[in-house]
Amino acid sequence: MPIYEYHCAKCGEEFEKLILGDTESISCPECQGTEVRKLMSACAFSVGSTFKSTASSSCGSCKPASTACSACSVKH
Repeated sequence: MPIYEYHCAKCGEEFEKLILGDTESISCPECQGTEVRKLMSACAFSVGSTFKSTASSSCGSCKPASTACSACSVKH
């Protein structure tokens, strides 16, 4: 059962939801709005004591290469 990330068009809240079936209706936990959009999630995993991210280097909010991106936290 996957966990998806959503964005509410009504209030702007971003939230995660465990989906138990394909007929489940999704509503915002903040405002109960039903105009929600599924977001693309970046995957990450741990190898020993090292954290690896599969996020691409172009998340759309990235700053110059010398700083960490505030949106995706990846240092580019």
